[in-house]
Amino acid sequence: MSEDRTLALARQLIALDSITPQDAGCQELLKARLAALGFRIERMRHGEVENFWARRGATGPVLCFAGHTDVVPTGPHEQWHSAPFAPEIRDGLLYGRGAADMKASLAAFVTAIEDFLAGHPDHQGSIALLITSDEEGPAVDGTVRLVETLAERGETLDYCIVGEPTSSAAFGDTIKNGRRGSLSGRLTLYGVQGHIAYPHLARNPVHQAAPALTELAAMVWDEGNAHFPPTTWQVSNIHAGTGAGNVIPGEMTVDFNFRYGTASTAEDLKQRLEAVLTRHGLDYNLRWTLGGRPFLTEPGPLSSALQAAIAAETGVAAELSTTGGTSDGRFIAAICPQVVEFGPINATIHKLNECVAVADLPRLSAIYRRTLEQLLG
Repeated sequence: MSEDRTLALARQLIALDSITPQDAGCQELLKARLAALGFRIERMRHGEVENFWARRGATGPVLCFAGHTDVVPTGPHEQWHSAPFAPEIRDGLLYGRGAADMKASLAAFVTAIEDFLAGHPDHQGSIALLITSDEEGPAVDGTVRLVETLAERGETLDYCIVGEPTSSAAFGDTIKNGRRGSLSGRLTLYGVQGHIAYPHLARNPVHQAAPALTELAAMVWDEGNAHFPPTTWQVSNIHAGTGAGNVIPGEMTVDFNFRYGTASTAEDLKQRLEAVLTRHGLDYNLRWTLGGRPFLTEPGPLSSALQAAIAAETGVAAELSTTGGTSDGRFIAAICPQVVEFGPINATIHKLNECVAVADLPRLSAIYRRTLEQLLG
């Protein structure tokens, strides 16, 4: 029996050492398969990042598959049970870095389109792919740049499926129809350095900041809403001191992050946090980084088509969810009213011995194909 086509392509992709922002030839594999199907392909390299935009058809509606060829670093190779870039099947699982996040989905995109076109060569609308190698990294020269280019040209999308690994307990159980926003800050608090035995001659920024940080940690930023949980604020790093045990530090740095939904705005969160710092009389500098605003796709044709496709292939009733971290969907939402994410089980992503169930690969491809049939068939 010949090897499943989705599995074969996934193995080819996993074998390429595409640690972010390197693509390592993954996109050439994808582009070759798409070109054979009549896609017009545009390479959109920015800096060190390889990207491409591919489209078949000139009319709407436009259904786009979006994803990334880059993967996170492997960690210690000796702690993997097999080499991370030598895909290996053991006990029904395909192992390798990027197996679940997200080379299985990339392979399934291609084979789903191949199968769909075999049965629907004169389909409605257009099929597109938006692929980057800068999702796991800074995400500044990847999808966001492609979206900017498409927006400048007046190109919009009607539907977009991002191939992130969204399934949780069982394959097919979760579709992401939105994501929280991410707002980070680096807070530098200034004091006066001095000898620890003469605190009256110094001013300790750690001591001064403690009441404000306690207040911020206890604040209820919002109550969330029907689609998103309440906003959270978490400190990720604190640094102060010279390393000596007898020196009061002259300054202190605090890194923190908000994860927020549509019940708050980035601007409101900034104002409320800065008001606390000011009220406590702190001498500070604050640098903000907006990683992404929240996006939400209300239930509609895309999520319904995908849920129906999942049910037909797996018997699972997929739930819509906005939990988890950020994704490139936050950028695509600027030019697409319906953006969802769906892919394999995410239990091993970014871990040692990342893997995906071999049996889920043809099912994933079939789900994408069925969705194409419902929306463009």
